[in-house]
Amino acid sequence: MSRALPKYNKRRVGLAGGAAAVALTGAVIAGTALAGESSDGGGADARTLAGPGTVSCPDVASQLPAVPASAQAEVTRNLEQLDQQIAEANKRLVDTVGQGGPNFVRNAILGPLEDKRVATVNRIATAIGRTAERPAGLDSLAPCSLDGQGGPAAPGQEGSGGAETAAPPAEDAGGDTGAGGGDAGAGQGGDASGAGTVSCPDVASQLPAVPASAQAEVTRNLEQLDQQIAEANKRLVDTVGQGGPNFVQNAILGPLEDKRVATVNRIATAIGRTAERPAGLDSLAACTLTK
Repeated sequence: MSRALPKYNKRRVGLAGGAAAVALTGAVIAGTALAGESSDGGGADARTLAGPGTVSCPDVASQLPAVPASAQAEVTRNLEQLDQQIAEANKRLVDTVGQGGPNFVRNAILGPLEDKRVATVNRIATAIGRTAERPAGLDSLAPCSLDGQGGPAAPGQEGSGGAETAAPPAEDAGGDTGAGGGDAGAGQGGDASGAGTVSCPDVASQLPAVPASAQAEVTRNLEQLDQQIAEANKRLVDTVGQGGPNFVQNAILGPLEDKRVATVNRIATAIGRTAERPAGLDSLAACTLTK
């Protein structure tokens, strides 16, 4: 025969159940926070409970036009890559607490993240553009910001369609450009600080005949490759002694490669509008450090 629980026991059961519900809810919230930018347009603001803050990025999925069936798999894969990039950036925030100078987070985390996102959204645009109109302006969704308190981002900063106006990486206006219009071995000139210089494959010499309609855009992007190398060389000097043994690769050479991937893809796209798109330019993106 069943017996009713005494009032005291009822209260204990109720409290225990409530505590379990709170704990479960907290676990779900924490798990959701780490998901980052979801491919279905859900919150683009990846969050962790770490003190250094969390990364907040505009939502890309919600800004895409109708995706052709032939491009769906590639687009989905790259949207997932955006999520992974945010999760990795949040992990770096935690792993590098206290490292570097006042611009460390901008130069070593947010800047590289933006470069990766530029390359990824360009891949998305290219995939769609193969069988439909290529979406324009996705690059404006690449910059992310740091929520310094680890709390909610300011209104309009997550998946709102307007790109966040995070401070861009320092640009060296009028940075040295290679004499040939391309990046032909830029960064080979040596450096009195002993930081070394960046050496990159020449892109201009590997291009096919450039249609007249694409010449201005190709030239502009070749000059951008030169400027990227000049900026990387400046960062080598400015950050001497910072970070651990992998600092140069993670904070300078890796981000430079991401920028170059995005730039050579723009060059290939410009040529491909009126001629055969050159293949394999991505293989010229990686650079090395020359001491």
